[in-house]
Amino acid sequence: MSDEKYIVVLMGGISPEREISMQSGKAVANALSMDNKNVIKIIVNDDMVNELDNYKIDVAFIALHGYFGEDGGIQEVLESKGIPYTGSGITASELAMNKVESKDVFRRNNIPTPDYFKASAVQSMSEIINSVKNLKLPVITKPVSNGSSIGIYIIKEYIEIIDAIKHTGSCSEEILVEECIEGRELTVSVLNEKALPVIEIKTATGIYDYDAKYRSDKTQYNVLTSADESTETTLSHDVYERVQGLAVRAHNSLGCRTFSRVDMILNKEGEIYVLEVNTIPGFTERSLLPKAAAAANISFSELCNAIVNAACKHTFVSERVIRAGVHDRNTAKI
Repeated sequence: MSDEKYIVVLMGGISPEREISMQSGKAVANALSMDNKNVIKIIVNDDMVNELDNYKIDVAFIALHGYFGEDGGIQEVLESKGIPYTGSGITASELAMNKVESKDVFRRNNIPTPDYFKASAVQSMSEIINSVKNLKLPVITKPVSNGSSIGIYIIKEYIEIIDAIKHTGSCSEEILVEECIEGRELTVSVLNEKALPVIEIKTATGIYDYDAKYRSDKTQYNVLTSADESTETTLSHDVYERVQGLAVRAHNSLGCRTFSRVDMILNKEGEIYVLEVNTIPGFTERSLLPKAAAAANISFSELCNAIVNAACKHTFVSERVIRAGVHDRNTAKI
């Protein structure tokens, strides 16, 4: 970066994804420190809000995952203090974190997504079973607002519904139940509103859960190329273009800013379904956004600096002020 900036990297947090956030934050801080000596790491906890007042901060790099990271909470705190920050704003973060609300947005914008409904851990089991029967098996249960694929469960027979609701309900009272589309699991990272190369995810179990993401050495991430026809390592030109286009559309439909990662399924008939948008994907050595950037010849340091620079250039009026119905006379650079 041309000018030295005081950058705070927020990491850790209070969600079950704290461990991954610590890894992401350390990697980001190390990368930014290569070009800027004024990089401060803050481990987020209950006292973090007051700690922010101890520093001169030009921009905060949010490397938090899950609660109070991707759900708009930390974004609202930073806006209240007038601190510019990386990534999506409050509303987009809230929408993307809530899998049901984001799928509602996809539907309204004609973005294909698997059929679904919202269940509750306190709902009667007979009511849930009747709703599941309106979907095609297999179906998958997910916590509405958890990340890192924590608490997911695949139901192949109706008899498994009770166990699935108990399993997922232990992580979240609200549960997304959606059709489990069989096909190639794809993910597309978006950077500065442009799609990066497509990556296919292959797991040993067929489920891309927490263990497959962060613990298994058998999970494969294959960067796909565009070709005349689809193979194990390619997608046809038409499909590749549609996959990337849908990723950008999903990103934009939620109002995301600068970067995200969009997860999708490509079935055997060539139909593409958007599953979810991650507003703060991982920044670890195993993470997919850095892998996609590398495939586009963008180094990890360049990626982190691009995200910081985008945050510093973006002019906004605080969403907190807009929600209160007051137009702030002072706009901030973010």
